[in-house]
Amino acid sequence: MGSMAGATLELPSEQSVGARYESLIRLAASIRAQHETKALFRALVNELRPVIPFDAIAQFDESSRKVNWHLCDNCPQQAPHPPEIQLEGTLPWWVAENQQAAVIADVWRETRFPSTVEQLRKNGLQSACALPLSTAHRRLGSLIIASQKIDAYTEDEVEFLALVANQIALAMDDAINFQASRRAQKRLELLLDLTNRLISTLDLRDLLRVIAANLRGVMQSDGVGIHLPDAEDGRLRVYALDFPGSNHVIREGWEPAANSTATQVFRTGEPAVDGALKLASDPAAIELGVKSVCHLPLTSRNRVLGVLAVGSFRENAFSEDDVAFLIQFARQVAIAVENAIAYGQISTLKDQLAQEKLYLEDEIRTELNFDEIVGKSEALRRVLTLVETVAPTDSTVLIYGETGTGKELIARAVHDLSSRRSNAFVKLNCAAIPTGLLESEMFGHEKGAYTGAIAQRIGRFELAHRGTVFLDEVGEIPLELQPKLLRVLQEREFERLGSTRTQRTDARLIAATNRDLEALVNEQKFRSDLYYRLNVFPVRVPALRERPEDIPLLVRHFVQQFSRRMNRSVDTIPSETMTTLVRYHWPGNIRELQNVIERAVILSSGSVLNVPTDELRPRISAKGDGSVLRDSGSDAPAGDSSKGRLRAALNDAERQEIVATLEKTNWKVAGPNGAAALLGMNRSTLQSRMQKLGVRIPRAGA
Repeated sequence: MGSMAGATLELPSEQSVGARYESLIRLAASIRAQHETKALFRALVNELRPVIPFDAIAQFDESSRKVNWHLCDNCPQQAPHPPEIQLEGTLPWWVAENQQAAVIADVWRETRFPSTVEQLRKNGLQSACALPLSTAHRRLGSLIIASQKIDAYTEDEVEFLALVANQIALAMDDAINFQASRRAQKRLELLLDLTNRLISTLDLRDLLRVIAANLRGVMQSDGVGIHLPDAEDGRLRVYALDFPGSNHVIREGWEPAANSTATQVFRTGEPAVDGALKLASDPAAIELGVKSVCHLPLTSRNRVLGVLAVGSFRENAFSEDDVAFLIQFARQVAIAVENAIAYGQISTLKDQLAQEKLYLEDEIRTELNFDEIVGKSEALRRVLTLVETVAPTDSTVLIYGETGTGKELIARAVHDLSSRRSNAFVKLNCAAIPTGLLESEMFGHEKGAYTGAIAQRIGRFELAHRGTVFLDEVGEIPLELQPKLLRVLQEREFERLGSTRTQRTDARLIAATNRDLEALVNEQKFRSDLYYRLNVFPVRVPALRERPEDIPLLVRHFVQQFSRRMNRSVDTIPSETMTTLVRYHWPGNIRELQNVIERAVILSSGSVLNVPTDELRPRISAKGDGSVLRDSGSDAPAGDSSKGRLRAALNDAERQEIVATLEKTNWKVAGPNGAAALLGMNRSTLQSRMQKLGVRIPRAGA
């Protein structure tokens, strides 16, 4: 309330009616210049005193059901109608309701309006005049003026005040129309801005934060929150918030109670407005001082995507027009949410497909080129029986074996025989990734998680959801990363590097190692709990030297494979060559055999496989019991008589083959019909072998 300076003014008795009406014109011009109702009332107080005497003046606003009083200096500063007083039956309410003027000539003899009369008496006011404020378009309330004199307002003054009230009503109507026009313009601008942002902004959280801030300004509210269901558990949580006065009582991620209005609106799809009475039992609203909250469902395609909540520190802050606009606004926000969610899903699937493409291309490049597992030895059959047993389950499999024995092939067989065969088989060599990047490779990272992380990346476990992860060289995982791997195995959940959001994965783990994990546990280089969790179903792949009967099958398989790839026609493998290959120790196992055969096919220009057996030299390695194991290669040491005899026999057989071919070609070495061509060798190679074996061309030869 403001205060008035000076005492009650009496209009001079000699003031003419014309002068009074001139004052009325000036009053009308002054108050019509105001475009806000509060400013209009202040102008009314200043401009009306020279026109009509009063000691107190009030304006009853019918829309807000509030009475705004302005008292003189010598009146007790107490409004005749405090906010808690019921307005029905009071003088301002009766005049506005009946659209008739009412005069209280003497408060001590007035029997109507008891609550108004009592408050007038307390403020020393003896008489009052009340007039309706209305136009042809709407009822606006009433105007009350009061005086400390008895019977202060004559019939002529009441008629003049009626003209004043008409001018005030017109000014108020203009102000209301101006405010409504400006409010409509701001709301239209807000909707247009929202539409533009739908096109230009696809990051959901950033988009909703901007939307919330703009809506709070346009609605002149104190806080805006947007609730969305969590992707993991479906519970409603605050996803974006603009509430400067929240003091972290409510923050992004805050979950409303199960019986809250927000949860009810999300469930039913019907808007709801909470007033002071309902919010009086809400601890968060009490702490924040919120007295009005409007909840709107975010509905698109008959599906509720979330809830828009707009809060205010004022009571009855949301009119029917406000709710209607917010419903329209919420529909646009729902479109934004739906588009952003769809974009996020498409972006995630795109990234996942791109990652799968990279992994598949990498698999093709590093594939062992097995169409199937080759071999029929008893040792291999035992392994395949174990694979058939464990594959249908989802148990973790730990594959042991020396390097190059085909552990990945066994892991792939487990995947192909399982119910997960239609989903991804994602592999990761833990020894090939730097320690600092291994966590990112396994679990992914967020943008900006570390220097160089310029974009979000999903990890192998996330990529292998409902499929299989194959971790090769699992013994190389650093100790600090092992607890996170253990958590994935036990809880099936993890966090990306640089993120606090928990991700879930349904990926089966198959691990492989060529190291003794139990020894690493004893040396405290590997966690015992992770070892026991990995060692659920161990499978040991035998070394190639333990299944020599499979070597001929593998040799023929590789010869056919590389011959097709290099467009060669190698279809003959000399028996002595095969014997040498079978007797060799193969410390590099199948991988070494594959490389030897690939080189042999390259060197073989004819149909006979030319294996450089002289390069298969013996290797000496220590066995686990400390004894020495000697490779039985094709070139035996000079001191070993049995190996020397074998070497001599091979050389003699090769010499006889060369001599027979030379005789067949009339000792012609080069040319298309020469011995080198028939033997599938280069001319220089044949001449080198002839020199080494002591084969000389007779003088009569060509």
